[in-house]
Amino acid sequence: QVQLVESGGGLVQAGGSLRLSCAASGRTFSSYTMGWFRQAPGKEREFVAAITWNDGITYYTDSVKGRFTISRDNAKNTVALQMNSLKPEDTAVYYCAADRNTIVVLTTTRAVYWGQGTQVTVSS
Repeated sequence: QVQLVESGGGLVQAGGSLRLSCAASGRTFSSYTMGWFRQAPGKEREFVAAITWNDGITYYTDSVKGRFTISRDNAKNTVALQMNSLKPEDTAVYYCAADRNTIVVLTTTRAVYWGQGTQVTVSS
């Protein structure tokens, strides 16, 4: 059974940092693009960042460029999201997702695998 399990969420003051981690199990994700998404209360789920598994190409939504960094550890089957200079508008549930099709991850919320989410709250 495929599982994506997020960890690392929490409460932080504006300007602070958090590091989210996503552990993938149940299969080899060597050909999958991994993404982070977030959903704030009353809003639609949105793309945050993604990384291709085999060559490590990264993508970011404009609002997090320069503040967030996505990385992966192929040996451990994990993906991390380092979040710096956090703002109250970054408050959301953050989800890890995986799909073989990079375009699906970058442009939709229909990736084949999803984690259960981890709450990130940034206080002003």
